[in-house]
Amino acid sequence: MKKTVLISAIFSTILSAQVSDKEIANMFMLGFYGTSSNDKSIKKDICQKGLGGVIVFQKSPVSKAAVKNFSSASSLIKLTSDLKSCGAKPLIAVDQEGGFVQRIKLTSKYPKASQVAKMGINRAKSIYLQMGRELRNLGINLNLAPVVDLAINPNNMVIVKWGRSYGKKASDVVNYARTFINAMHANGVLTSIKHFPGHGSSFGDTHKGFVDVTNLWSETELQPYYALKNNTDTVMVAHIFNKRLDASYPASLSRKTISQLLRNKIGFKGVVITDDLQMGAIAKHYSLANRIALAINAGDDILLFANQVNPKNVISIKQLIPIVRNLLQRGAVREESIKAANRRINALKAKL
Repeated sequence: MKKTVLISAIFSTILSAQVSDKEIANMFMLGFYGTSSNDKSIKKDICQKGLGGVIVFQKSPVSKAAVKNFSSASSLIKLTSDLKSCGAKPLIAVDQEGGFVQRIKLTSKYPKASQVAKMGINRAKSIYLQMGRELRNLGINLNLAPVVDLAINPNNMVIVKWGRSYGKKASDVVNYARTFINAMHANGVLTSIKHFPGHGSSFGDTHKGFVDVTNLWSETELQPYYALKNNTDTVMVAHIFNKRLDASYPASLSRKTISQLLRNKIGFKGVVITDDLQMGAIAKHYSLANRIALAINAGDDILLFANQVNPKNVISIKQLIPIVRNLLQRGAVREESIKAANRRINALKAKL
């Protein structure tokens, strides 16, 4: 019996060694503190350790709590250029929807989705082409948008309240979201539709805590994902809990929701990215190692840690690689899951 356990442990160790540290690092997207690529060695993490991507936030003149990466166009251009200077292809992402969620407010103020939906497709195209040009010129290559949640619940506090949805009808949402995506692509910017499998019917906010949509969610909320699966580059999965899809885990950590529903049933072949894994909805219920293991096993490709909550509690790639290595050695995650994620991520980066 002891020999069997020993052989199994040795085999597991050898198997995990087949996955490189850079392949592990490629699965993570991190926020960081500082306005220079030298701050917190973020450039080193990309160029030497293989960090897959970063998410950036504008420096706020009033808030000291949020991540601060740039305060002007020139500082952002310098930052993004520096992060790419070693020849790596990091994903440099931003949440640039327009309206309340506009992380870059340097030259233009873009309308929220609910306003755009009243302007017509031609005006929407013009607005989003301008947005895409700005992002391209600033060195951003991934826009974590558009929102394709349906405005089903008028009392929804995180989507509908802020006008982040194009409307109640799936056809309207699809038409405007496709216009958004095409405008980004025309400027070489990748996109992410969110928040799978639908956040528009919820009452709660996953930034703050647990959100159960079991009795509110409708299958019509999946329609944009069927319609846009071949247009968008990535899908962002929400932390919402839906017993009708998975009675055990929230969507972002659910194999039934990601691998079975999104990939197998809907047929999405691209990159799946988690919503911020530091959000209260899951951070309060799962340890860091468990979040990572569940996300990888669920079929997520990119694990996002925005690091915008607390500068004293920053998740670094230096922490993350050993955690995944240990999970591999224990057999808690499979080598092939990491290999498959890297194939999809590298195919995405090849578009840049």
